[in-house]
Amino acid sequence: MQIFLTGSTGFLGGELLVELAKKVEVEKIYCLVRASSNEKALERIIKVFDLHGDHFDPQKIIPVVGELTDNNLSDKLAKNKQLKDIDTIIHSAANTSFSKIYDDIVEKVNIGGTRQLLKWAQTLHNLNVFTYVGTATICGTTVKNCIITEDMSPNLAANHLVKYSYTKMKGELLLKDYLPKDKILVVRPSIIMGDSRTWVPRSNVILWALATLNQMRLFPVNAQSNIDVISIDYATQSIIELLFNKHRKYNIYHISSGKASATNPEKVTNAIKDFFPGKPDFKFVPKGFLVDMKKWSKENTEINESNHLYKYKDYLDYWTLNFGDHTKLRILLYALEPYINFIELGQIFDNTRLIEDTQIGSSIPANIYIKNSGKHLESINIFDGALDS
Repeated sequence: MQIFLTGSTGFLGGELLVELAKKVEVEKIYCLVRASSNEKALERIIKVFDLHGDHFDPQKIIPVVGELTDNNLSDKLAKNKQLKDIDTIIHSAANTSFSKIYDDIVEKVNIGGTRQLLKWAQTLHNLNVFTYVGTATICGTTVKNCIITEDMSPNLAANHLVKYSYTKMKGELLLKDYLPKDKILVVRPSIIMGDSRTWVPRSNVILWALATLNQMRLFPVNAQSNIDVISIDYATQSIIELLFNKHRKYNIYHISSGKASATNPEKVTNAIKDFFPGKPDFKFVPKGFLVDMKKWSKENTEINESNHLYKYKDYLDYWTLNFGDHTKLRILLYALEPYINFIELGQIFDNTRLIEDTQIGSSIPANIYIKNSGKHLESINIFDGALDS
């Protein structure tokens, strides 16, 4: 098997690279890397293996310098003679930003970049499968507080909370325009947060939101709202099992917790509270409080009994003590808003297909495995995470 992998230095792509490198069936893994030279690209890949002390084989792992934003990427890949025998493409790269200021680049990477890869894929005579790593959240806001099956997406009439999920939907729709169905495998992870193993996660993506909640302690979201969260190692192993399963019955799969392992904000916060005994109790208030919180962080004035937040004045004092400059708090609140909106949807993604067609079994609920990451939460720079999200 000769694999072309995108996103190899990212959260999910990095895990896929390390695990695929261990497979004897895999002869070569060519990694698309954004870098100024082959040497710099190689350095980035080596860091992926060095993080947890995994063996790096330079004969098996080969960098390919390139960018998904390059309008000539498909031609450049087609001219690369090293890649002529590729039989498997795994497209895990994406711009995952929720911030509106990055909407243009999110669209260019997630739609334009996917189109470039598909144009090139059409030229590969040995191509067996194009694996597209999408997201379960392409269902948008149309469905709430229910279990969502694969067949309920994509829905072109759906509204999307962020440009990211919209572009992942559009990227998925492109597949059928370029490749036959029997060469397409779509995997749709739900929310990937942290690692179920007892080591530092490869990335703090999503985990920063929990770290922020841990610092704020007062949060405007429904504590009982269902959230479908999985660990990075569960996502990785699920995708690899599907990839190597020659008898899979479908070409679209949710990689998710499903009903059996879904969690909620209250369970997750209860799981980490013992790591931080000196902090105030976690409190959840209605989502509408977010407006008052933003206003208070902006105006920085005393509040009276008519304000919803007056009852929680002790938490406001704690925020002032903890964050100092209210500008920082305001940045956090705006960055957290998309996550609050996603939680409020109460979506669970059915994983029956995954369970039937693999030996992976159900995921460990996030409120159980997240304890392995509890001690790392305070080391996360929540303000950097807010600006990057």
